[in-house]
Amino acid sequence: MPDSAFAAVARAARPLTDIEFCAWIGQAAPGDRLDYHRGFLGIDAMPGISKFPDKDRQRLAGLAAAAFRACESGLVHLVQQRLGPDRFIYLAIARPKPSATQIPLDRLLVEQKAA
Repeated sequence: MPDSAFAAVARAARPLTDIEFCAWIGQAAPGDRLDYHRGFLGIDAMPGISKFPDKDRQRLAGLAAAAFRACESGLVHLVQQRLGPDRFIYLAIARPKPSATQIPLDRLLVEQKAA
């Protein structure tokens, strides 16, 4: 297995959804890295502040919530790398999967609230 410090970073060709993020976790090997957002996540996902259209902002908020729950469940490490003022790369780094405890997919996903 290659040294995880030199592992390639996967970057989606288009913005990811929470379901696609969870699918990546399901197939990722320990040390795999995913660039899941570039920008300023706290601002980009915030209603009333984000410059994203509402549909894109909601998708991003769902993705951020799924990433946080995956981290809390011990499935990924979440890191950010600064690109410049108010601009970051947000990375998920896959951890070894727990062998004894299964985490249901619905626990990782956010249910969309009706508008």
